[in-house]
Amino acid sequence: MSRALMSPQGRHRSMRLSLLAAAAVLAGCASVSPDGLRGDVAQLTAQRTAGVQAALPATDAAARAKAQESIQRWLAEPLTHDAAVRIALLHNPGLQARLAALGVADAERVQAITLPNPHLSLGRFANSHEREIERTLAFSLLDLVTLPWRTERQAERLQIATLQAAQDVVTLAADTRRAWLRAVAAEQVAATHERMVEAAEAGTELARRMASVGNWSRLQLAREQAVLHEAHGQRARARLAAATAREDLNRRMGVWGAQAQYKLAAQLPALPVTALPADGIEATALRERLDVQAARRQLDTQAVRQGWSRAGAVFSDIGLAYSRNTATERDGSHRDITRGWELELPLPLLDWGGAARTRAQAEVEQAAAELQDTAVRARSEVRSAWLTYRTALDLARQQQSEVVPLRQFISDETTLRYNGMLASVWDMLAEARNSTQAVAHAIEAQRDFWLAETDLQLALTGTSPGNAAGALGGPASGGAATPSPKGH
Repeated sequence: MSRALMSPQGRHRSMRLSLLAAAAVLAGCASVSPDGLRGDVAQLTAQRTAGVQAALPATDAAARAKAQESIQRWLAEPLTHDAAVRIALLHNPGLQARLAALGVADAERVQAITLPNPHLSLGRFANSHEREIERTLAFSLLDLVTLPWRTERQAERLQIATLQAAQDVVTLAADTRRAWLRAVAAEQVAATHERMVEAAEAGTELARRMASVGNWSRLQLAREQAVLHEAHGQRARARLAAATAREDLNRRMGVWGAQAQYKLAAQLPALPVTALPADGIEATALRERLDVQAARRQLDTQAVRQGWSRAGAVFSDIGLAYSRNTATERDGSHRDITRGWELELPLPLLDWGGAARTRAQAEVEQAAAELQDTAVRARSEVRSAWLTYRTALDLARQQQSEVVPLRQFISDETTLRYNGMLASVWDMLAEARNSTQAVAHAIEAQRDFWLAETDLQLALTGTSPGNAAGALGGPASGGAATPSPKGH
């Protein structure tokens, strides 16, 4: 049957069905991401996870079981920083909770842009003459009209949440790499203090024997014993630093119990041959950093929202209802059916939306200021990170190429003088301790460089590196060992 031949009742019924079908299609376009947006986060964090191509925890059981097998395999070998970052991103409970929260936000987005269910009202009224049955089907017209705008706004909000989750991922990767660097360096430094204690014990034992036969005074013996006690104290602090650094790495990776019995790599990575240039680092940070992108998204969202704020405040509750009422005489002799629709509009008599408009404008200004603040901070942080990185590289090279060889030369010359009876055994032991201390300082300088390099990469493409996690600092093991007095 053509539309022209259709009855008025049929045309009205067809129009109602068309409206309901259109609303259903619009509402049905929204769906929850099957992986909880983890694929989007992985795409944002590619090339940003501390130089490692690492996967994120999956949602299905089979993929999780396969990830656990990979984790066990990595822990069975000497743990490199690449493996540590991969384990942390797959196994850290805090990151898993953060990604699950992103999935919750995705579900809330779908719920927010889904049309609410219509309201069906049924009523039965009777008096001495007739019975009346009322049927009313109502829904919010504003929700239908603003569905495209709300869909776009919720998508922007979810994009901001995804960028924030990506920042958590790259921050965890950087923190894990820092923890691995500190743990490996702490074990290397602790090993050097073991050698310093051995040298101090040899000197003290020799001093005790000389004092027992009357060749040394009690004062000279006490000085050697003081050196030994200081070496023992430094070794205890070095062991504590190694244990706490290892526990920090365990927390980042989310391992405990038998999994925490892994073996670390023997040494830190070698220093690079060339340094990263400073050209264009500010532009790179403004273009690549995730926190800058999130601030831009927030400003765009607030700017779009400003255009709807006043209308939304004034016409926040527009309702449309369709009614079909039936009235029947008591004796059944007459029946009357009433049909019609009802449009509910708020009257802007008291609230004209001025406060809502002012609030929206203030939120736009706030978002713009936060974007500017984030950009200024990004510029400053990347400059500071590069200066720290460059200075740390120079200091580490100086320790490895100048200080350690110089100490080794002094130790070799002292050995030659000892063989020629021009130096005492105490001179040899003191130089052995000093050479070992120089090696410890070189390890710490190498560690500080890689910490600074991690902060620089995070400041360039990730987010704010925080409070000087890789800042240059003094040696953790204290100053150089005090040389022993000569035995004469």
